[in-house]
Amino acid sequence: MLMPHSARSESSSVSNRLIREKSPYLLQHAHNPVDWYPWGEEAFTKARSEDKPIFLSIGYSTCHWCHVMEKESFEDPGTAELMNRHFVSIKVDREERPDLDGVYMRYVMATTGSGGWPMTVFLTPDKKPFYGGTYFPPQDRSGAPGFKNLLAGIAEAWKTRHKEILESADSAVNYLQRDMSGTAPGSPLAPDIFSQYFLSCASSFDPLWGGFGQAPKFPRSHALSLLLRLAHRGGDDRALEMAEKTLQAMAKGGMHDQLGGGFHRYSTDGQWRIPHFEKMLYDQALLSVTYLEAYQATHKPFYAAIARETLDYVLERLTEPEGGFYSAEDADSSDVSEPSQKKEGAYYVWTAKEIRTLLGDPAAKIFFYRTGCQDGGNALQDPYGELKEKNTLYEAHTLEETAEHFHVSPLEVRRILEEARQKLLTVRNARPHPHRDDKVLSDWNGLMIKAFALASSVLEEDRYRQAAVRAGAFISTTMTSKEGRLWHRFRDGDVAIAGHLDDYAFMTEAYLSLYETTLDPIWLERAVQTTDTMLDLFYDEAHGGFFFTAKDSERLIARTKEIYDGAVPSGNSVATLALLKLERATGNERYRRAADATLNFFAAEITASSVQFPQMLMALEFAFGPSSEIFLAGDPKDPTLRSMLKEIHLRFLPDKIIMLRRPGAPLGRLSAAYETMGPVNGKAAVYVCRGRACQLPVTDPESLKKLLEAEI
Repeated sequence: MLMPHSARSESSSVSNRLIREKSPYLLQHAHNPVDWYPWGEEAFTKARSEDKPIFLSIGYSTCHWCHVMEKESFEDPGTAELMNRHFVSIKVDREERPDLDGVYMRYVMATTGSGGWPMTVFLTPDKKPFYGGTYFPPQDRSGAPGFKNLLAGIAEAWKTRHKEILESADSAVNYLQRDMSGTAPGSPLAPDIFSQYFLSCASSFDPLWGGFGQAPKFPRSHALSLLLRLAHRGGDDRALEMAEKTLQAMAKGGMHDQLGGGFHRYSTDGQWRIPHFEKMLYDQALLSVTYLEAYQATHKPFYAAIARETLDYVLERLTEPEGGFYSAEDADSSDVSEPSQKKEGAYYVWTAKEIRTLLGDPAAKIFFYRTGCQDGGNALQDPYGELKEKNTLYEAHTLEETAEHFHVSPLEVRRILEEARQKLLTVRNARPHPHRDDKVLSDWNGLMIKAFALASSVLEEDRYRQAAVRAGAFISTTMTSKEGRLWHRFRDGDVAIAGHLDDYAFMTEAYLSLYETTLDPIWLERAVQTTDTMLDLFYDEAHGGFFFTAKDSERLIARTKEIYDGAVPSGNSVATLALLKLERATGNERYRRAADATLNFFAAEITASSVQFPQMLMALEFAFGPSSEIFLAGDPKDPTLRSMLKEIHLRFLPDKIIMLRRPGAPLGRLSAAYETMGPVNGKAAVYVCRGRACQLPVTDPESLKKLLEAEI
């Protein structure tokens, strides 16, 4: 993944059909000599009329190997001539069309044993796959066929083995339709599934560096959030230790941007030092939530500080003027020493000479010791040599160790390091910035809104509340139709692509988080409306579970039900937890039935490999209960009520929901079970219910604190 490539030829006067698209990824390929088509009927009609196979390429704008394959193959006139002569070539942005990506990725993984991007799939004119893979080098390399040879071979096979290819494609579709509809219901899930999950995590846990498995290491934020819940649920210190070890190691490593905040995609080594440098919105959102939960669980300021740095990075670099959040920043950028070359990490890494020149001694020596910088560079496990003599920044020694080593006070070391950080940041900001993917996606925005909403409550930061509210308003207006249906993508003033399950599930969770943060009933109303629409469009009434695409969406070769909680949790997992919360708030039994049916539908799959479904297990943990309903009665501006709300948010109470009723106001969407709960003798009151049994109301923060400590 660490391979140089030159700047793309966006300035070329020649363009293809992709020039009319909004996707940053498609626009990156708009000046290729390849006769690209976007996914659509025009391409399929051409393929059918000319009896040509379809070459389908799927990637995204901040994908390093996508850039490499573009430079090596799609910008090459000879390769483009082969593609144009023998194929109808279609380019798809996986972030715009996760439905297409999900179907064809399942095929590639089933036939090759692995997947990734760029994804390369050859289709019949009726969209059926018959050969696939990921990145292909331009020439034969290390057992992988060169792309030109592959094109020639596929073209020849289409002519001479046509019937065989069609039969293979039919078999692939039959497999996908069986495989992707989901598994048959298994035995009901039992609480021992959490022990199974814990043992799976423990068996792959790295006790020295944190994380799970060997390099490369991924954040797995929802897996860590589940461990925090298991520690809270059963008091198991080992679960908390695994979560804390990993969170601390990631934050101290090079995967965490030590200068500008935010997290890179993953670590290429086992020590979290050498990252794959792209920054994705969803990682900032998910990791912020996990660090905030760790702060609630332990009250260690370190976790709050990391969450703040991450959220501030999003506000600075990934927030668009109307309040939505951009999708990503690229790993690659132009190298100052070689402006024509784009290299991974060029924006972030440093030579020893650069640092010494900027800082001078003794500050440079202190900075080197603290951050692990070396004269010959510290990226010793860089597999492609692109980071030769370059340094990534990580915490090699603690502040106290650094102070002791140089015989100065920790306060003085802190001052020197902060001055150094500001100097390096000023120079870095003057470098060519990585490309920013400025499309706004409803599902990823839902994750980010939840993070900002939680942060505003836990950290008492009003700017985070404002960011969450602005983004929530943007999605609920600009990206929601008059009929209440979500659009998936906004960019450059244009909304497009009907929402998928993840858009609805993640935004439902976002609206619930906004409700608990602001106590404004409009957000509960929107959560209910979004959920009802989600059930109508995606829910499988006959068997349980949610399809990824709506019942009236484009008909693909298979309609999927996704459950795997990968880099982003599955829509089914998030929807299930949201349904369970809404049932407790509203009393609507339809929500509980749909949640239970979804858990039952995927029970066999969860039982077979629980470690793959941490977000769904969080929903199951809530379902098993006992959950806590915390009902506030009074004016939300009342200082006493706000103080009591602060007591609630300071604690890690993962299975709670918070509800408010203003004096004299109707219940609205809230359950009739809360009808009798109101202020006490004119004072704002809080009712704590556990397992549907409610304690007597309390009217002051100290009494609430004692009640929470005793009951939850």
